[in-house]
Amino acid sequence: MALLSTEQIQTYAQDGVVILRGVIPPETVARIAAGVETNLASPSEWSNDYSPEDSGGRFFDDYVSWQRIPEFADTALAGVLPRIAGELMRTSSPRFFHEHVLVKEPGTSTPTPWHHDDPYYSVEGTDNVSLWVPLDPIPTSVALRCLKQSHRSVRRFIPNRFVDDSPYVAQANGFETFPSASELDSLGESITCEAQAGDVVAFHFRTLHSAPGTEGHAHRRRIVSFRYVGDDARWTTRPWKTSPPFESNGLQDGDVLDNERFPIIAL
Repeated sequence: MALLSTEQIQTYAQDGVVILRGVIPPETVARIAAGVETNLASPSEWSNDYSPEDSGGRFFDDYVSWQRIPEFADTALAGVLPRIAGELMRTSSPRFFHEHVLVKEPGTSTPTPWHHDDPYYSVEGTDNVSLWVPLDPIPTSVALRCLKQSHRSVRRFIPNRFVDDSPYVAQANGFETFPSASELDSLGESITCEAQAGDVVAFHFRTLHSAPGTEGHAHRRRIVSFRYVGDDARWTTRPWKTSPPFESNGLQDGDVLDNERFPIIAL
């Protein structure tokens, strides 16, 4: 039996973002939350803290810990998450790419700047989805912002560093520097994705999105994004160090991601 409606799947294809209400069972939310606590207590070598030294809060992120944190592996590879990914990408064999933990403590001034994820990654293709899973109530003031239909644009942008919003490189073939705030208005309608634990915000790797800090917000904002790719995903080399900084491990540009790091889930 399908988890999602035809309308939800069509909205994702059309807008590059869809909010799915109440699709994650409470026990799955609790298991993911336990994984986040393990991750905070034992960060990987790829973890980051984006908070300035004089900041009152903390902006922590980490990724690709699923092979050492069972709660992430269990929920990424079985249950509702891969089923949602498969239905949105219209495939019976979604491939797990990685998980990404994002925790903003109360009073964090550091925002998540506008960006799209696609250029950061070592993968090309249009069959993909990020399942942005909140573990806490996310009111409008701290919610994810997405630009509807921005995934349809042919424009691709050089990724910026989260720590200071500076571009990875000055120029690159096929990519341009990130547009100004005024230009963003012409790239899509902005929607604010207020959400609760149990909801999922699903968005495309090329959907432009951002999130504010948590100044004036009294609670933690814990998010785990579970990222999946579909049938057309292929390995690629970028003109910069990718994030996550996966090594090729023998994969050549244009190869299918047939590697134990990127398992296929048969639905």
